[in-house]
Amino acid sequence: MAHDLSNYRKSYEKQELLENNCPENPIELFQQWFLHADASEMVDEANAMTIASIGLDGFPKSRVVLLKKYTWEGFIFYTNYNSEKGKAIAANNQVCLSFFWPALEQQIIIKGIAQKLAENLSDGYFESRPDGSKLGAWASNQSDVVASREALDNNLKSFEKKYENQEIPRPDHWGGFLIKPVSIEFWQGRPNRMHDRIRYTLQKDFSWKIERLAP
Repeated sequence: MAHDLSNYRKSYEKQELLENNCPENPIELFQQWFLHADASEMVDEANAMTIASIGLDGFPKSRVVLLKKYTWEGFIFYTNYNSEKGKAIAANNQVCLSFFWPALEQQIIIKGIAQKLAENLSDGYFESRPDGSKLGAWASNQSDVVASREALDNNLKSFEKKYENQEIPRPDHWGGFLIKPVSIEFWQGRPNRMHDRIRYTLQKDFSWKIERLAP
């Protein structure tokens, strides 16, 4: 089977990204873009981001996770530490995040260093989750092979019974990662494939070097 996509064309003409509109700190620009995306009716789940890591098998792997918080320090998401991604990050904590909002013709690519979030912060977020999500964190051995959907559902039922009318604690194997950026690239689509690409690179004195990249 073959399907030729070579004739697919789109002209990007909605916005521009110029150096004189770039703040010194990329987190400021990230916040401007994120708030715009989050407020747009054309963007569904603005906080959906792709995280790429190097697996224990040596292959890179990307998957979509949800950004739950960002600060001046970096970007936070939560996962099962025993999952495929959790084990990959434990072995190599250099990761890449990316946001793509096609309706806005914008992309953000973040290279960073991942570290486990403090336990009290993971506890605080876990407590805010619905009970169903809390139970799911216990019931699913994320990335493990399971015999069937029925087996997975039965495991959930067992935890529902175990924690019936009780507070559901956070599993030790579940928590947050903070991604501390070392490079953030902002991509704005432009006509004729002459896109705007502005890259911020963290320096030794913790300032940010700003450069324009060729599209």
